[in-house]
Amino acid sequence: MKIRVLGAAAGGGCPQWNCNCDNCRRLRAGVIQATPRTQSSIALSSDGESWVLVNASPDLPQQLRSFPALQPARALRDSAIAAVMLVDAQLDHTLGLLTLREGSRLQVWCTERVFEELSRSHPILPILQHYCGFDWRRIALEPTRGFGIETLPGVELAAIAVRGNAPPFSPRRDRPEPGDNIALCVRNERTGKTLLYAPGLGQIEPALRPILERADVILVDGTFWTDDELIRLGVSKRSAREMGHLPQTGEGGMLEALEPLPASRKILIHINNTNPILDEASPERRRLDKAGIEVAFDGMELEI
Repeated sequence: MKIRVLGAAAGGGCPQWNCNCDNCRRLRAGVIQATPRTQSSIALSSDGESWVLVNASPDLPQQLRSFPALQPARALRDSAIAAVMLVDAQLDHTLGLLTLREGSRLQVWCTERVFEELSRSHPILPILQHYCGFDWRRIALEPTRGFGIETLPGVELAAIAVRGNAPPFSPRRDRPEPGDNIALCVRNERTGKTLLYAPGLGQIEPALRPILERADVILVDGTFWTDDELIRLGVSKRSAREMGHLPQTGEGGMLEALEPLPASRKILIHINNTNPILDEASPERRRLDKAGIEVAFDGMELEI
């Protein structure tokens, strides 16, 4: 089974259009050992022909152009995108749905909570219905009972409710409920290998730990290095945890959780432009290297 990282950055990408943080400024000037990244999304395929997008970022047009497999050109109007799955209703994971409006009827997989947000608070789905149309497929929160998608033959998926936050436009902001944020466990039935994908993760709760311990590949929230990252820069009054993201450092941080895990690959994704790990020559990046933890980049390819 193939996994393609279409975008590895958090909201705004890197460099972000209006940001002059150290990473964005030096990346524009070409004086940093780093590469640009678009907003986070991945694509899954079990046959290399039909692909399921997991999240649809605002940068989707650029991501489609950079990955020819998603545009096989078998007809005048064509796409290899068979379905879209959403792990939350955040703008950086859903705005790309409108890019797909010129295509054929879209299959959208998400939880009831996300469907509600995208139908009312941020009514992108009713808008989409006026163009290509869509069919909703409900993702149930049953981590011990997997489900399949017909365009991903031989693949079992399971959704796990995880601690995060609801979007700023949500009536449940700062009061998230199960289903507002999920992690996906993706299992190749032929090899038995699994991927755990959780780009938004505010806390590693007991129900998630055994899944992390069994996963062969972990692709997990790498948004912030420290809890007060944006506060110190003066661009926000909210900490990483308040925004629904577990920082890499500090007590109970992501590095502490990842280091002892037996997974063959442990990878951070959804990385904010302020995070020093984007600088490949930084001491923070060296610390990750020493711990055997990778940093996702646009175009990264994985297999399970």
